[in-house]
Amino acid sequence: MHHLTVKDVMTHKVISVGENTGFKDIAQTLLTHTVSALPVVDDDGHVVGIVSEADLLRGKEPQDTLSGEPTPPKRQTCANRTGGEVARELMRVPAITISKDAPVADAGRLMRENDVKRLPVIDGQGRLAGIVSRCDLLRAFIRSDHDIEREVRLDVLTRSLWMDTSLVQVTVKDGVVTLSGRMTLRGDTRIALDMTRQIDGVIDVIDELAWDRDNTRTGERL
Repeated sequence: MHHLTVKDVMTHKVISVGENTGFKDIAQTLLTHTVSALPVVDDDGHVVGIVSEADLLRGKEPQDTLSGEPTPPKRQTCANRTGGEVARELMRVPAITISKDAPVADAGRLMRENDVKRLPVIDGQGRLAGIVSRCDLLRAFIRSDHDIEREVRLDVLTRSLWMDTSLVQVTVKDGVVTLSGRMTLRGDTRIALDMTRQIDGVIDVIDELAWDRDNTRTGERL
């Protein structure tokens, strides 16, 4: 059974900046390509950080010269910065990255845990290979019901279980799979259900399977 990996859904052409790229050039690149953040790479193409619009606008709060207390925050713009900073000084480290061979589910988990919308994708040597966004991950779940049904029948029921599954019916509606009919062993119904849940694009699995013989241990959690 094939599971989509990050390299299957990522954008291969990715815009990045070097460690010594200046403030104004970073800002121009963000505006030109309509992105909110850029990977920062070293001379060998390794991802060393991330620089975003927020990083460019972030600065020290000005201090009240008499009390030493922060003055009310002011909206900072590119125009009131000196432009002397480079990506190395502005970027956030370490960069949160994902391997190109990682399952798409791992990329989604990293995005949720770190509250980010995209991740730089790296190869086995840590070099920038692409970028994956939330939209890219969603494409993994946009599969036709026909494709899902075919994968359940071929990869789960025929190739993996190695048994006569002619009495099992598979129906798919909007990504929800219903398995019905009859199987010989109760344990095999569990395997079929678990494997179906792991198929890319499956939203939920409804169990309507019956079985002839219970080959599970008494009290075993199913």
